Amino acid sequence: MTAERPHPLMRPRDGHEAAVSYVELLFDLIYVFAIIQVSHFLLDNLSLLGAAQALLLWFAVWLGWQYSGWMTNWFDPDTTPVRLVLFVTMALALMVAAALPEAFGSRGLVFAGCFAAMQVGRSLFILWSLRGHGLADLTANYQRILGWACIGAVFWLAGGLAEGPMRLGLWALAVACEYVSPMFGFRLPGLGRSYTRHWNIEGGHLIERCALFMIIALGETILITGATLAGVGDWSLGTLLAFGVAFLETVAMWWVYFHIAIRDASRVITESDDPGRIGAYFHYVHVIILGSVILCAVGSELVIAHPLGHLTSTVTTVLLAGPMAFLAGMAIYKFVVYGRPPLSHLAGLVLIPVLLLSLTASHSPLLLQGASAVLLLGVGAWEMLSRRDRIRL
Repeated sequence: MTAERPHPLMRPRDGHEAAVSYVELLFDLIYVFAIIQVSHFLLDNLSLLGAAQALLLWFAVWLGWQYSGWMTNWFDPDTTPVRLVLFVTMALALMVAAALPEAFGSRGLVFAGCFAAMQVGRSLFILWSLRGHGLADLTANYQRILGWACIGAVFWLAGGLAEGPMRLGLWALAVACEYVSPMFGFRLPGLGRSYTRHWNIEGGHLIERCALFMIIALGETILITGATLAGVGDWSLGTLLAFGVAFLETVAMWWVYFHIAIRDASRVITESDDPGRIGAYFHYVHVIILGSVILCAVGSELVIAHPLGHLTSTVTTVLLAGPMAFLAGMAIYKFVVYGRPPLSHLAGLVLIPVLLLSLTASHSPLLLQGASAVLLLGVGAWEMLSRRDRIRL
């Protein structure tokens, strides 16, 4: 089959699934560091305000990656101009990640300026490259994306210059500009709106990119688990059990994510009458799934450091919120794939708070995380058995 390439920088469409390139894998390495920075920020700021700040920073990390992921779904990263744009984006993203711990302190303007330059610069390059190629829908789409990136940049830079609660509020508006605007087609006065049916995406590539980011997030939990154990002076039985439980929880999340729905997700996008809409749904929900994995990593570090310590309300909240957010995100993900959420995931969402809260009165952080890990494994086993006629073990 002859490859269709309507633009010299765009990926050819030859009927085969587009492969993830090596430069995209290199690009993802920046986000290994970024995720570690987010988790460490939350660990250092375990309060309601700290959680809100960490959530906002995580949205910024995800949005930077997400918009680049859409770009490389349309444009070929093995062409020199696109590759150069990715290298520049990587450098800016690395600066964003390096500034992240002090984003609400002395490095707020550096964080905001690099993020805004990354988002605006990417869209400017694409619009420049599209000139004279007659791709009206894609050009108009990126004009609107650029418009919202510029609006967001104003809020990012204004927040970087502000201090205290004002910075948090302005940056929340900046995140909304880029996360919410696709929900109504990047509508702007004078430019109209975009329609997802015009987004000719490659479903297999998009799903694989999201799955690779999931591997990065799970890898971060493994790094934190190993590093925390290495930093503990006395490897007591409780510490070693906490290490085993943290690893078990990571395996359980991998199983629930990868074992079944990942096989069908790209097919759902490919066969859809509106693949762009389905692809957008997957990106919306992954901010929840991946964020929950980061939260679980934070919980693992807390438990390994003090497996039999006093169970505070903060630790209880972290140990509850991580698995619940993960199951909620996965339930939505599988609703998009299969048209209904798995009963196993809904049952898990009910059982986690019931089970874990019943243990908080007289038991340790280790037992709480152990119970959640076993429950996640149970959810995976239930789903596997309920769909055993659809999968090959």
